Amino acid sequence: QVQLVESGGGLVQPGGSLRLSCVVSGRIENINFMGWYRQAPGKQRELVASISSRYITTYADSVKGRFTISSDNAKNTVYLQMNRLNSEDTAVYYCQANVRRVGYSMFNDYWGQGTQVTVSS
Repeated sequence: QVQLVESGGGLVQPGGSLRLSCVVSGRIENINFMGWYRQAPGKQRELVASISSRYITTYADSVKGRFTISSDNAKNTVYLQMNRLNSEDTAVYYCQANVRRVGYSMFNDYWGQGTQVTVSS
C-alpha cells in the first residue's frame, strides 16, 4: 500500500505563513507527480499546486506569487510554502501523489487524510 501523511497545518493570522509537508511511503517504484488540493466548506476540492518528477510546477491563479510547491524526490516528500495568507485560503489541504507501486505497471492517485489551515485574526 501507499500512505501519504501531511503535517504543518494550523491557525495563522492574515498575512502570515505556513509550510505544509507530505511524506509518501510504501512500496513505491515511481512517483509521477505530487500536488496539493484544498477544500473549503461548501466548495469543491480544487487544485492548489502540483509538481512533476522533473520539478515542473503548476499553480492555481489564486495562489500564484504567494505559494511555492517544492519536493525532495529522494525523500518522497512534497512541501507547500504558503505566504501572505488570507481568509480565503482557509480550507482542508490534501496531499496527492500519482504513484506506481512495485510490481505494478500503472500509476494510481493516492491521497492524504488532510490537514486544516485556518486563517483568522
